Amino acid sequence: QVQLVESGGGLVQTGGSLRLSCAASGRTGSSYAMGWFRHAPGKERELVAAISWSGGSTYYADSVKGRFTISRDNAKNTMYLQMNSLKPEDTAVYYCAARYGLGFRPESSDYAYWGQGTQVTISS
Repeated sequence: QVQLVESGGGLVQTGGSLRLSCAASGRTGSSYAMGWFRHAPGKERELVAAISWSGGSTYYADSVKGRFTISRDNAKNTMYLQMNSLKPEDTAVYYCAARYGLGFRPESSDYAYWGQGTQVTISS
């Protein structure tokens, strides 16, 4: 199993930046793809960005393209989400997730391992 711990959330003003981190531990010797999901009140949980095991393939939701950048450092067992030009609609709890395998999947049900979430709040 993989244990995931997010950090880096907080409160910033519109237009600001945050960098989320997700540290993995446990059975990290096997290949695993990862993703960032977010869940805002009254909305369904959505995939924001995802990255393959190698980091060579990434996905971004249309709402964050050009503003967010996902990356990973397998030597440190850590994934990152650099969030720039933040908007109030980015406010949500952000979760990192992992699934064994080389490639990511779009559905939350495809991910077996989840972090506890970190709150991101953007003030207008």
